[in-house]
Amino acid sequence: MCPVGQAETMRAMLILGIETSCDETGIALYHGERGLLSHTLFSQVAMHSEFGGVVPELASRDHVHRLLPLLGEALEQAGVSRREIDGVAYTSGPGLIGALLVGVSMGRSLAWALGVPAVGVHHMEGHLLAPMLEEDPPDFPFVALLVSGGHTLLVAVQGVGRYTILGESLDDAAGEAFDKTAKMLGLGYPGGPVLAKLAGEGRPGRYRFPRPMTDRPGLDFSFSGLKTFALTTWQQSDQSAQAQADIALAFQEAVVDTLAIKCKRALQQSGLKRLVVAGGVSANKGLRERLALLGEELGAKVYYPRPEFCTDNGAMIAYAGYLRLKAGQGVPLAFGATPRWPIEALPPLD
Repeated sequence: MCPVGQAETMRAMLILGIETSCDETGIALYHGERGLLSHTLFSQVAMHSEFGGVVPELASRDHVHRLLPLLGEALEQAGVSRREIDGVAYTSGPGLIGALLVGVSMGRSLAWALGVPAVGVHHMEGHLLAPMLEEDPPDFPFVALLVSGGHTLLVAVQGVGRYTILGESLDDAAGEAFDKTAKMLGLGYPGGPVLAKLAGEGRPGRYRFPRPMTDRPGLDFSFSGLKTFALTTWQQSDQSAQAQADIALAFQEAVVDTLAIKCKRALQQSGLKRLVVAGGVSANKGLRERLALLGEELGAKVYYPRPEFCTDNGAMIAYAGYLRLKAGQGVPLAFGATPRWPIEALPPLD
């Protein structure tokens, strides 16, 4: 922890954010008074597509190659030098252990060299707080749907670090189910966005998929069965391009409806009228349309980060790190990564 006196002197800090949890390398600079000054990002999609999924060792090595050039670009965009950085934030979990350690080691070492504090940021807290970077940020408290390739969570948010998990996926995350179903349909990698686009060519009502775990109480999710249902449906079809599109649409509708049903329950049970949706799947057009209708039905407002901040990025890490460093939270010279890290374990800011 940083001394209290030190926290008092850092109200307008310039924070460097580093994101390397999986297959995207992100760097950003956030200023306490001027807001987001710059953000740079490199995606490894082209490299991993050859293998049909993320290869952890290749991901780690590529982060090593990309971080310093991206840092230089971010500093140039912001018009600042390294010496002006007041603190460093980096993703320390959850994620791929090798990829995390690349960002952790660079972030903590850079902070030590510059003589500034550092903090490890929870990846999902970064996503949860990403809408705060927009012009119309949500007020606390709210319900958050965090939906990505690795996680599907419903969280009651009372403030920064005050999180209660209401529901989570018991098997595959929604984004993971999208990618795996796309692969079974022969759509390649990353399949989620391709499947979502193909769904636009599907015929409504041609197939009806189940809405898993919506016929019982509770807010947990399960999407693995939908993959099996999709595969069986595909094998029993004529495997034409139209059948492929029809199945893509039916699968997307099932996932979207399931997410919307659970969001409705969470809002009704909590009595809250604000819903934050973040993570890679939050960019899905069908999901946004469905949640817009839900908001109208319940008189609730739905908040999203801008499209480039739905996927992994350094901006959300810089902002989350700014809040924690401003509150005096930091880490010692000894550092590590946490590939599995419950978000409820995070300390509150006050």
